[in-house]
Amino acid sequence: MANPARERAILHVDMDAFFVSVELRERPELRGRQVIVGAPEGRSVVLSASYECRRLGVKSAMPMAAALRMAPQAVVIPPQQRVYSAVSQQIMAVFRSITPTVQQVSVDEAFLDVTGSLRRLGAPPQIAQDIRDALRRELDLPASVGVARNMFVAKIASTRAKPDGLLVVPPARTVEFLHELPVSALWGVGRKTEETLATAGLTTVRDVAQTPVPTLTRLLGTAGAHLHDLAWGIDDRPVSPHREEKSLGAEETFARDVDDPERLHSELLRLAYRVAERLRGIGKNAQTVAIKVRYEDFRTVTRSRTLVQPSSSAVTLARAATDLLDALLRPGDRIRLIGLRAENLTAEKGFQLSIDRADANWEQAQQAMDRIKAKLGGQVGPASLLDGRRRGGGCEGAQ
Repeated sequence: MANPARERAILHVDMDAFFVSVELRERPELRGRQVIVGAPEGRSVVLSASYECRRLGVKSAMPMAAALRMAPQAVVIPPQQRVYSAVSQQIMAVFRSITPTVQQVSVDEAFLDVTGSLRRLGAPPQIAQDIRDALRRELDLPASVGVARNMFVAKIASTRAKPDGLLVVPPARTVEFLHELPVSALWGVGRKTEETLATAGLTTVRDVAQTPVPTLTRLLGTAGAHLHDLAWGIDDRPVSPHREEKSLGAEETFARDVDDPERLHSELLRLAYRVAERLRGIGKNAQTVAIKVRYEDFRTVTRSRTLVQPSSSAVTLARAATDLLDALLRPGDRIRLIGLRAENLTAEKGFQLSIDRADANWEQAQQAMDRIKAKLGGQVGPASLLDGRRRGGGCEGAQ
């Protein structure tokens, strides 16, 4: 009896240098040149780089100063996040015109299960090319597509198809394709795992596939059996159109290192309001609050705390984050980045267990702020944060 997973047709579509590609639509004279998207001043990081820059070693998340040393002729374009978000929605609409089974992974990539579209639209390679053509025709954007029998192999294929390419891995050639790859191609193999496998003489996917599961388990624990499955191309997870947010966060990179605890407390409160508003927007509450602190020497530390009750109150998030920070800071510490993240999200709501209604009153006030901002726009929040000063360089994200 055939394995149903082998009969699936899965596409992974990944836009090429997405932010840069969007910008080049308005500035076609920059095509073929070194282009970086990111804030040009302060301690910002690279959000996206053209392939002309990437060939010089420039990568996303690299400090802008380092990127410009590698590519001194690069044109730096400030980001337009609202534009990218709007274009992302147009991209996903193209995907959903092909199949309803679309799992958006990020602003510029998604998995598509086109198994149910084969009779209507043709073979998987044709569907993949039709998508690439539609993105070019309708949005003037390049994309790379991987086609395979499962998500894992499709993702590897799209990466190897870049830039602006299409790679099809037929089901019968899946194992052959994988076994020629380095072990780092396996999902879950980071630097430390790669080093552990290398000490055992395992440097390719073929090596992992031919190693007994008990041996891999002794090396890697429970992850060993999973890596063995991946090495044989086994990945039966379905493409899920409904992606639940696992965490929400925001962070700030300071223009100059900060050693004032009060300034850091104020920044945590600001971040807490940003995160709490987004939590309420998706109807979620945080069970855990985490902070990230990066020191002047780039040493990065994280700490987390579980709340007594799940909450979407900015005051509750800020209080927990401030306690974590105060337990971490030492006199003389200089901080270049601080972040706050809401984790273990749930739709459950905590119950007020004490007669002190302060937290409940704060949350009701924040919900009122949400309604005012939705109706009238503008800034609404604590007076201590409405000073009009731009703190500079911050970014936020969800996973």
